[in-house]
Amino acid sequence: MSEKVLHSGTTISLDLEKIMERTGKGKIKIKAKNKSRYALQTLMVTLLGLMVVAFATFDYQNIDFAEAVQATLQNIQTVFLEPELTRDTLTSVLFQLLVTFCLGILSTIIGAFFAFFCSLLCARNIASSRMVNGIKSFIAVVRAVPTVLWVLIFAVSAGLGSVAAVVGLTFHSFAYLTKAYAESIEEIEPGIIEALKANGASYWQIVFQAIVPSTITSMVAWTFMRFEINFTNAVAMGAAAGAGGIGFNLFMAGSFYFDLQEMGMLTYIVVIAVVLLEMVSTRVKAYVK
Repeated sequence: MSEKVLHSGTTISLDLEKIMERTGKGKIKIKAKNKSRYALQTLMVTLLGLMVVAFATFDYQNIDFAEAVQATLQNIQTVFLEPELTRDTLTSVLFQLLVTFCLGILSTIIGAFFAFFCSLLCARNIASSRMVNGIKSFIAVVRAVPTVLWVLIFAVSAGLGSVAAVVGLTFHSFAYLTKAYAESIEEIEPGIIEALKANGASYWQIVFQAIVPSTITSMVAWTFMRFEINFTNAVAMGAAAGAGGIGFNLFMAGSFYFDLQEMGMLTYIVVIAVVLLEMVSTRVKAYVK
């Protein structure tokens, strides 16, 4: 039994034993009932059951798992422990890496340029609700379609190659960065914009004197993140859309020549390039701050 005293001086008696729940062993339950937790547990059990059923009903075609695991481990060892350029020269590979880099940076710059102006039209604190809802609905549809599908869609008119890759990457980057930039603008302190409006500032004065200085750090961070995504997507587009670059070399080494040593070396080169890009982006963001 417990008592609770209200501000008015009234005392209410509470029977804690009736409120507390205990386990079968007599321990007090400390986890509250939560519908979302039960739904998540049900989902996890269902997915686990489907996975078990799937593995039990696969057509394995008399595969020897011991031999398959041994061959897989041997291939991994060849790729990552015995990398070597056997068909391409280092100069040629670095040139193809530069091509991939150019695909990524070109699509990022074009997408970021259009995304900045479009984000001004879909930020709730500076645009009308009708305009915001319309543009955000459109970019949500664009972002829902994977980048590779946009590349293949534009390849119908532009043909397979770097043009379709750049347009597809740019289109998806535009939608991605528009949402990111708009959210950054919406996080600006409302008093800043209101103060400028009260002093008679024009729309573009508000943009370049309040919005840009307040959001430049986050916009640069989002832009570099998208550039890293575009770089890795450009590697994949080298094979999927015939855009060239180091992705095409990886595709040929892995699927056409089955040269695991060269595929391993190309993989290491891509990883090193991504790490260097991350280091550069970190320095630029620190400089902008």
